[in-house]
Amino acid sequence: MTEKSAKKNSLSDLKLYGAPWYITVIGCIVVIAAAWLGALGTDFASIMVLIIAYGVLFFELGERLPIWNTYIGGGVLAAFFGTAIIRQLSLIPEVYLDPINEFIGGDTVGFTTIWIIILITGSVLSLEKKILLKSFVGYFPAILGGLVAAMAFGALGGLIFGIDPTTVILKYVLPVMGGGNGAGAVPMSEIYEKVTGQSAVSYYAFAIVILTIANIMSIIGGALLNALGDKCPKLTGDKKTLLRNSNFDVADKKEEEPTFSDMCGAIMVIFGSYAVGQLFSGYILPTIFGAPIHEYAYMIVFVVILSATGVIPKNIRAGAKRLQKFVNKAFAVVMMAGLGFDFDLGELVSACTVSNVVIALLIVIGAIVGSALVGQLVGFYPIDSAITAGLCMANRGGNGDVAVLGAAKRMDLMAYAQLSSRLGGGIVLIIASFLFSFWM
Repeated sequence: MTEKSAKKNSLSDLKLYGAPWYITVIGCIVVIAAAWLGALGTDFASIMVLIIAYGVLFFELGERLPIWNTYIGGGVLAAFFGTAIIRQLSLIPEVYLDPINEFIGGDTVGFTTIWIIILITGSVLSLEKKILLKSFVGYFPAILGGLVAAMAFGALGGLIFGIDPTTVILKYVLPVMGGGNGAGAVPMSEIYEKVTGQSAVSYYAFAIVILTIANIMSIIGGALLNALGDKCPKLTGDKKTLLRNSNFDVADKKEEEPTFSDMCGAIMVIFGSYAVGQLFSGYILPTIFGAPIHEYAYMIVFVVILSATGVIPKNIRAGAKRLQKFVNKAFAVVMMAGLGFDFDLGELVSACTVSNVVIALLIVIGAIVGSALVGQLVGFYPIDSAITAGLCMANRGGNGDVAVLGAAKRMDLMAYAQLSSRLGGGIVLIIASFLFSFWM
């Protein structure tokens, strides 16, 4: 075979997003052209295909770009930053930006919610009972280890710029480690106003700046820790479990593939569990010690109970795992590209003063180091503990978890990431209320 014919065969075999390259490219061109001509609607289907049309090209580029695909985060991170650049350069009609934001995280559609609850249920139900219980028992010490180290590292950064440790902890560390924006920075600013009598708006305006910087660093940190794990396999596991030497997967033990009925049964478990979470969060026990508890946190606890008691049949558990794998693989581009369209690069650049960047970086490093060390002590793989108990505390909540785990290629750990953002964030809110009282 000649070199010319080899190249031809290689091009003919190229697939983008699972289809022959020419089908994907033509499809993307048609969708983007329809958007610019005003022919594309803003309904669920139209917004999804528009996100895919922009995101898949960056995703495939990121998967093939040397250095980027190994050390920076591959296709998912390329889709995120690529669409953020598209937005910044106004290369997408502005009329679609609000519908994309509503599609990804809005109250009406909220595609992120569907994505997360499927990942949570699939990841929890796929674990063997003993591994599951050991993992969750050791997880909260790992979260606290990351929080304490983040305070210590952040205080050190403050000393470099002449900022006292108390200010750094209250106005830098707590917002970063507080569970994101809606479940963290916003209620924390309200607690700040109630306890201190000072403006919630002023507290929030600064908190969201630091949180935004830390969120980007957490995403990049996830990609770098994944690369470290590939270089040093002893520091990480199968990217599905935290507990060392434990890679049990219920789907791997099942002789037959899950049937359509198995996956339908899994859907009932998934959405029923989510309803239980909403019931507790919205009616039965909305707050604990004054801190609001998110429905995801209650949902995780409920699914853990279901899995630990063995009331969910093995075929349904395998169906949940198969559904999780499909959603993760098929819609990772949709999630990451959609999050990119909602990210303002200009806002980030304007907030990047030297002091803010250095202190935020040290907070994130502290979260990594503390959660990794404590994770190692309680029997976890240090990299996986650092990603979930550390970086998923230092990001912007639910969307930040998706971005961090996507960059780290560990979507199977979503349940732990959500524990960090939700229950861990709730713990930080309680701590904040006490610290505001004593130090302000």
